[in-house]
Amino acid sequence: MNIAHIASSPSKKVNYKLMKIKTKLRLGFGFLFVVVLFFGAISLFYMNKISISSKVILKDNYETLSFTRKMRAILDVNNLPLSTTVSDQFAALLAQEGKNITEPGEGVAVANLNRAYLGIINPDAGMVSRQAAVIKARLELSAIDQLNMNAIVRKNAAAQAAVERASMYLIFAASMCFLILFSFIVNFPGFVANPLREFSDAIKEISKKNYKQRLEFDGSDEFAELAGSFNAMAAELNRWESSNLAKIQSEKLRIEAIIEQMQDAIIGLDEKNDVLFMNKVAGQLIGKNEKEVVGLNALELRKKNDLLNRVLQNDGGDKLMKIYADEKESYFQLERRKIIVPSYDENSEQATVQTGKEAGEVFILKNITQFKELDEAKTNFIATVSHELKTPISSIKMSLKLMDDERVGSMNPEQKELVQHIKEDCSRLLKITSELLDLAQVETGNLQLNFVKTDPRKIAIYAMDAVRFQAEQRSIELELISRNNLPNVSVDIEKTAWVLINFLSNALRYSSEKSKVVIQVIEIGNNIEFSVRDFGKGIDEQYQKRLFDKYFQVPTDGNNKSGSGLGLAISKDFITAESGSIWVESAIGEGSRFCFSLPITD
Repeated sequence: MNIAHIASSPSKKVNYKLMKIKTKLRLGFGFLFVVVLFFGAISLFYMNKISISSKVILKDNYETLSFTRKMRAILDVNNLPLSTTVSDQFAALLAQEGKNITEPGEGVAVANLNRAYLGIINPDAGMVSRQAAVIKARLELSAIDQLNMNAIVRKNAAAQAAVERASMYLIFAASMCFLILFSFIVNFPGFVANPLREFSDAIKEISKKNYKQRLEFDGSDEFAELAGSFNAMAAELNRWESSNLAKIQSEKLRIEAIIEQMQDAIIGLDEKNDVLFMNKVAGQLIGKNEKEVVGLNALELRKKNDLLNRVLQNDGGDKLMKIYADEKESYFQLERRKIIVPSYDENSEQATVQTGKEAGEVFILKNITQFKELDEAKTNFIATVSHELKTPISSIKMSLKLMDDERVGSMNPEQKELVQHIKEDCSRLLKITSELLDLAQVETGNLQLNFVKTDPRKIAIYAMDAVRFQAEQRSIELELISRNNLPNVSVDIEKTAWVLINFLSNALRYSSEKSKVVIQVIEIGNNIEFSVRDFGKGIDEQYQKRLFDKYFQVPTDGNNKSGSGLGLAISKDFITAESGSIWVESAIGEGSRFCFSLPITD
């Protein structure tokens, strides 16, 4: 077999004609089949000869000895003259022996035995003659036994010799087959392995970026076809090396440098969850050397690293995480982004992006500790200011109440109107400061809930009573839809009622006079659903997702806004703290339906 040799030159051609690999394999395995068949035929031949020799010994001579033994037994156990039955048995055995004559001299002995038998059964013979005939018969039986015993010894010796010859021939045939097969095993694999070895050497050269390497076979077999494909690949790699590869490598190094210098922790995984890259900040957070982690499977690493496990468990959205870093508790915003790799049109010299496929994920941990601290400072400031404002506002409200008392003194209509405006402004300021205090409690984690098992209908009735006067002033009907004996809920009654009152206040504010507001309390699955429906103009869909954000207010006509924008945000915090959910359903021209659900207590 002739194969191409690898060199640093572009190509080196070897002029050899190669048969097809299939033909080589067929010839090789056909040769093995012939050798095995030949050895099997020889084995069967000699085994058959040994079997025939054994059969001759067992069948012929053994049967003769059996006949003579039975006839001798008849003469030994029976008295003369023989009975008819015994005589017939002897005659039958004698006839069978006459048909089984196999040895020289055995026929004469059988004839003499037959004459002696006739003398035994001759009715005219005397007792002396019969006894003489019995003696003659015994002598002939002994002669037949001796002939067959000698034959058994002779044939056994012949069979042993045949076995020894067969063993010698089989050993010789086995030795020859072993030498032939050993030579085949040593030489035949080279017909396939040698070209593969040359291909392996060529591929190693390619791995060393020797893209000018070429490999050629002069023939039409599969190796020649593979060499052609190899050369085409090497030429393509050489073209890319000389054009785009250096540029791509330079861009890759630049991107790696940028990632490494970023202050945010960045971890990149491929589609198999193997770590593609990890910057120094990420390595410090998870306590791993970034160079040791690259290439390892993140799903295996997460088993031994709690922080990495928390990162990978994220459901895909942004998530706030508290991590001990920089010798203090720090806050990080986790972002999870898909890696989309564009695919290009290979037929175009100037590749254009056609489609993209997902090739992994990037996890970014942004350190927002400074902003969190500022937010906490803001929350504490708001809580302090709100608390400090609440007392003087309450005092002003009390003073206004005293001024409105006739016993203090009478006021003219203009003064009364001014006092009424001041009272409304004080009430609004007091409400805002209360909401700010509640919001501060939620943000600082100091929200205190007093859970009590209660009938959900009582909460709805309490909230309706709180706004009933306001509804009557505008001739708005409050309708409660609920059944008796609803399952209890375990909630903070005051804060849950506060949420429902907030819903009702908003519904009354945006409802026209002489309309209706429907309060519904129903059981759905394992939850009790509270809802307040008005029949106002509704809320635009673009604002619905932001309704429960802090300080957000839906723009009204003329972009005028009322309230602080905290009521719904605080409502969401209260309901979430009670393991419930809150949402809104609305459409322009159809009114709005604000809902929250709370789990049923056991």
